[in-house]
Amino acid sequence: MASVHDHDTGDLRHRIEQAPMSAYQWLIIGICTFLNALDGYDVLAMAFTATPVTEEFGLSGSELGFLLSAGLLGMAVGSLTLGPVADRIGRRNMTLLAIVVNAAGLFLSATSANAAELGAWRIVTGLGIGGILVGTNVISSEYANRARRGLAVSIYAAGYGVGASLGGTAAVWMMDQFGWRSVYTLGGTLTVVALVLVLFLLPESAAYLYNRRPAGALEKINRIARKIGQAPVAALPEVGPGTRAAGPSSDTAGDGDRGIGALFNGRHRKVTVLVWVSFFAVMFGFYFVNSWTPRLLNESGLTQNQGVVAGIMLTLGGTIGSLLFGVLTARWSTRSTLFWFTVGSAVAIVAFISSTAVVWAVFALGIVVGMLINGCIAGLYVLTPQAYPASMRSTGAGWAIGIGRAGAILAPLATGSLLDVGWTPQAVYIGVAAVVLIATVALGLLRGADIEANRAPQRQVR
Repeated sequence: MASVHDHDTGDLRHRIEQAPMSAYQWLIIGICTFLNALDGYDVLAMAFTATPVTEEFGLSGSELGFLLSAGLLGMAVGSLTLGPVADRIGRRNMTLLAIVVNAAGLFLSATSANAAELGAWRIVTGLGIGGILVGTNVISSEYANRARRGLAVSIYAAGYGVGASLGGTAAVWMMDQFGWRSVYTLGGTLTVVALVLVLFLLPESAAYLYNRRPAGALEKINRIARKIGQAPVAALPEVGPGTRAAGPSSDTAGDGDRGIGALFNGRHRKVTVLVWVSFFAVMFGFYFVNSWTPRLLNESGLTQNQGVVAGIMLTLGGTIGSLLFGVLTARWSTRSTLFWFTVGSAVAIVAFISSTAVVWAVFALGIVVGMLINGCIAGLYVLTPQAYPASMRSTGAGWAIGIGRAGAILAPLATGSLLDVGWTPQAVYIGVAAVVLIATVALGLLRGADIEANRAPQRQVR
C-alpha cells in the first residue's frame, strides 16, 4: 500500500495518515508523553511544596495563589507567543529551545531567596513548558495515523498524570529528606534528560517540512520515511502561486491561512471561539483541583499527608482517564465524548468536596475527579490540532492552550482571594464545578461548527 500511495501522491503525510503506525511513530508519541509529564511534575511540585514555601516565606493566601499562578502565567505567555513561532521555525526547533528555558527556570527556582525570586523563576519555567506543549501536542497528533490518533494523543495527555503521580510521590520523599528546593533540582535534571531525547530521537513535523520548505527538507522527509518503514519521496510538490506547497491539500495554504488573524477568518471563527471557551473553563477546573486540593482538604479537616495522598489520587485517576478517553473515541466522536466528560467532571467535583468526613470516599472520588477532568484535557488536545490546517496548526493549538492557561492562572488567584474573604472550601469547589459546565455549553454549540469540514480535505489527499 505504501508504494501505491507513493506513486499516487508522493506525499509522506498521506501515508502517515493511512498506514499502520510503526514502532518509531510510537517512540515519537512516547517522547512527547515524557515531555508532557514534565508539565504534570511542575504543577504538582509547586502544589506539594506550597506548605513549606508558605512557612519559610510567611505567605498569605493571596501570595501563595500568586506563586501557584506564576508558572501558569509563563505557560500562557509561552503558548500564545511561541505557537506562531513554531509554525515558522519548526515544531522540533521550538521544543528544543523551550526545553532549555524550562530547565533554566527549574534550576534557578531551587536558588530562590524569597517569594519574589521564586515567582520570577516560576514564570520562566512556565514559558518553557508553554513552548514544549505547543510543539509536542502538534507533533504527537501529526505522527499518529487517523485510526489511532485519538488513542495516541490521549496517551500523550496521560503523561501529565504520570508525571504528576510519580513526581508528586518523589516530591514528598525529597522534601522530607532534602527540603523543598530539591524538588526543583530534580525537575531540572529530568528536563535535561528530555533535551537529550529530543535532540537525538525526535524528528521535525513532516507537515512543517512540506509547508515551510527549510533547507534540506526533502532529505529530512526521506530520513523520516525510512524510519517509519515507508518508501522515499522522489520530490516535493511544486510551489504554486500564493502557497508554499502547491496541491489540493488543506495542509498547504497561502498567507491568508497563516498567523493569528487566520484563527478568526470566516472558516475558523466559530471553532476558535468555542474551543477557546472550552479550554478556558476546563483548565480553570483542572488547575484548581490539582493546585489547591491538598491545602483545601487540610482546611476541611484532613491531615497534611491525607491531603497529599488525595492529590496523588487525582493524578492517578488522571492517567486512567486520559487513556479511557482515547479508547472511547474509537466508538464515539471526540466532541460527544468530551461533552459528557465535562458533565461528569462538574458532578464529581461537588461530590468530592462533600465527602470529606469519610477519608476513603475522598480518595475514591479523587480518582474519579482526576479521571474525568484529565479526560477533558485529553479530548481538547485531540480536538484542537485537527480543527486547523497544518500551516496554522501550532498557532491554533498554541493560542487555545494559552487561553486555557488564562483560566489556569485565574483559578489559583481567585481561590486565594475567595478564601481570604471567607469562602469555605465547599463553596469554592461548587463554584468551580459551575465554571466547568460552561465548557459543556460550548461543546454543545460546537456540534454545528465546521471542524469536519476542516478535516475533509486532509482525508482526501494527506
